[in-house]
Amino acid sequence: MADKPFTNRLAEASSPYLLQHAHNPVDWYPWGEEALEKAKKEDKPIIVSIGYSACHWCHVMEHESFEDEDIAAIMNEHFVCIKVDREERPDVDQVYMDAVHAMGLQGGWPLNAFLLPDQRPFYGGTYFPPKGWAQLCNQIGKVFKEQRAELEKSATGFMQTLGRSEVEKYGLTSTDQQFTKEKLSEMAKKFAENFDLDKGGNNRSPKFPMPVTYRFLLREGVINQNQESLDHVERTLNHMTWGGLYDQVGGGFTRYSTDMDWFVPHFEKMLYDNGQLVTLYCEGYQVFKHPLYKHTVYQTIDWLEREMTSPEGGFYSALDADSEGEEGKFYLWTDSEFESLLGSDADLMIDFYNITSGNWEPQKNIPFRSDTNEAFAKKHSIDLDELEDIVRSTNHKLLQARGQRIRPDLDDKILTGWNGLMLKGLCDAFAVFGEDKFLKLALKNAHFLLENMYTEGRLKRSFKNGQASIDGYLEDYAAVTQGFMALYEVTFDEDWLRHADQLTQTTLEEFYHAEEELFFFTANTAEALIARKKEIFDNVIPSSNALMATNLYHLGMLLDIEDYVEKAHAMLRRIDRIVTMAPQDLAHWATFYSQKTYPTAEIAIVSKDLSQDLYQLFQRFIPNRVIVGKNPHVKSSLPLLEGRELVGDKTTFYLCYNKACQLPVNNADQLFEQLQKN
Repeated sequence: MADKPFTNRLAEASSPYLLQHAHNPVDWYPWGEEALEKAKKEDKPIIVSIGYSACHWCHVMEHESFEDEDIAAIMNEHFVCIKVDREERPDVDQVYMDAVHAMGLQGGWPLNAFLLPDQRPFYGGTYFPPKGWAQLCNQIGKVFKEQRAELEKSATGFMQTLGRSEVEKYGLTSTDQQFTKEKLSEMAKKFAENFDLDKGGNNRSPKFPMPVTYRFLLREGVINQNQESLDHVERTLNHMTWGGLYDQVGGGFTRYSTDMDWFVPHFEKMLYDNGQLVTLYCEGYQVFKHPLYKHTVYQTIDWLEREMTSPEGGFYSALDADSEGEEGKFYLWTDSEFESLLGSDADLMIDFYNITSGNWEPQKNIPFRSDTNEAFAKKHSIDLDELEDIVRSTNHKLLQARGQRIRPDLDDKILTGWNGLMLKGLCDAFAVFGEDKFLKLALKNAHFLLENMYTEGRLKRSFKNGQASIDGYLEDYAAVTQGFMALYEVTFDEDWLRHADQLTQTTLEEFYHAEEELFFFTANTAEALIARKKEIFDNVIPSSNALMATNLYHLGMLLDIEDYVEKAHAMLRRIDRIVTMAPQDLAHWATFYSQKTYPTAEIAIVSKDLSQDLYQLFQRFIPNRVIVGKNPHVKSSLPLLEGRELVGDKTTFYLCYNKACQLPVNNADQLFEQLQKN
């Protein structure tokens, strides 16, 4: 290739992020034995540069520094250079992100760590401008040769921090405190300290959509009848969907907004965000009944099916922020484009989407909304149905026109854990809205995972070019187990529970640390890194330990396995002190905590038409429940269905708490009345 004369070892990688660097003049290696042995054999320090395909500043640093032949020559002279896709190797990313934090620096990506030949870190940072990066590489190369003892001393100090277990580091001593609604209220007050009471979210920028936060606040608001929490969730969901953060034309949420108003997005779209946000908007719809939330779920799943689904049924990882070298170009509009595409509807839709001569930059508009459909229709004196028809027609025309543009790069690797999050979102969407397409997508995805990523209870992490690679991490096991349980609760096919149980048994065998009653992020059989981490705190993806605790509790209730329930309780008791102190960093733990403040509703359905009765059941939000069901003519092995039959030859709902049962009833409304009494 004339314009890409260099080729390094990344050309053999499957990761789109690594492949982006395959023609850098830097002599990149992927993380692995070859590079690590070379560093030891040649006694050279290591640069580990970590990023991901949709990371804007990763691209900037590549263009400025890694494509520069002079800078590459410095790196190649002094270092063994390793490139890591953090999405494929979150274990490596965790270790060196912790190291950068131990250095007193703020983390982020690109993450650049400098290591001794034995992988111990002595310096690091995130983005460096080209001149500063070149000077730093030269300086470290010189210090390594002339004052190596100083680097050894730094590495020894950082290893003392990295080598401590999370239980020791955070004082995770098991407590015997009661789980109470009062403590739940105290947690909500800590969240409320940072509420933006105008546009929702937190009162600072950038603003990330954090599904774990709002799923907790929704539960706390319902459990404690806390209107402040409920109002904030509603406010946030409205403004996130109205803002530029959300792709008004094609559906799907972008990574975050750079401002306080959810207006200017960082245009990359990630699967893990959207999977969780589908679940959140389904739950929001159950509580608030806003048609906007239903529209958001439908449009986001349309985007998933159209742009993010592989022929085999797996879901791709991400869409880049940039196209044609410009951030957001694919998603931006001019007022003249609206006029030429929309004809007589142009003026109305220009007002609807706040299009000007440039609402972001000159002749660059990000479509966003300012109010409800009802308020807009009233303002323009048109019928609501007419407005919604015009909006649908507008989005169709704009989407067709946008389809002719050069698309952002697609990160087409399929990550198991992220697919598990979207699988749950699809199951929730089917349960709440009864749309068959959602279930078909979910089933196809689940079968893809079984056929390609799952062998005898063990998972692979990544799928690309027809091949699965990299052993799964705790995140993968936890998210897929959750997805399979959700799929059971909308199909009542007990095979999905059996798969969930098999994954759980593997997780306990390979990841569980019995002494500390928590799970490692990597399996016992995984490559040994300089530290073995336990993921306690949420990021945008929930803590894998919090997910596993919830799974153990949920699956233990469904299968009547007391050991699972006890392990889940033990995990929560370990976290009790810090989740009470800092729930903002442990929102998924806080959500699990909310389930322990009152008994779990055990709901059994016996019906000749399970899908219709299930749909009725999911029309209201039940913050703490497990659901089992069967056709009266089908035998079940589940303890919660033992002895459950039709009463009066009609659909029958059974409700139990703590092994004490209510009288069976024949419709969902009667069941909801029973639920309200407890």
